[in-house]
Amino acid sequence: MKWLLSNPAAVDHDKVVEAIHKASEHTSGEIRVLIARHKAAHPIAAAHKHFVRLGMDRSTLRNSVLIFIAPRSKTFAVIGDFAVHEKCGDSFWPELAASMTAFFKQGDFTSGVIHGVERAGELLSAHFPAEKNQKNKLPDQVEDVD
Repeated sequence: MKWLLSNPAAVDHDKVVEAIHKASEHTSGEIRVLIARHKAAHPIAAAHKHFVRLGMDRSTLRNSVLIFIAPRSKTFAVIGDFAVHEKCGDSFWPELAASMTAFFKQGDFTSGVIHGVERAGELLSAHFPAEKNQKNKLPDQVEDVD
């Protein structure tokens, strides 16, 4: 998906981390946000590469979601593991991307990312509720990658 963010600092990391943490409280699923410093002509392929690098494909329930943002190429992707995709189907991803893009086009990058986190969190909590005494396996953070 194309959009207008050219400055990664335009995303308030603290607010996004807070949204990730809130979403994580209600699900056994994991949500990560990555902001790439490089161009990504093929953001879905780049997101998949980082998904595997981060070990998000090794969760027991296969219920992780990655929001990958590449400001230099003005692209992004939201991808989920097999179990997530089975629950949400094909229409969820383009609908989510379109709604995030609406925020991005208005220059509200933080709200766009938070919206993506919240929608992914709603999906995960509906199908993968939090488990008793669960521990977060992945850090709730925004990661900048080369």
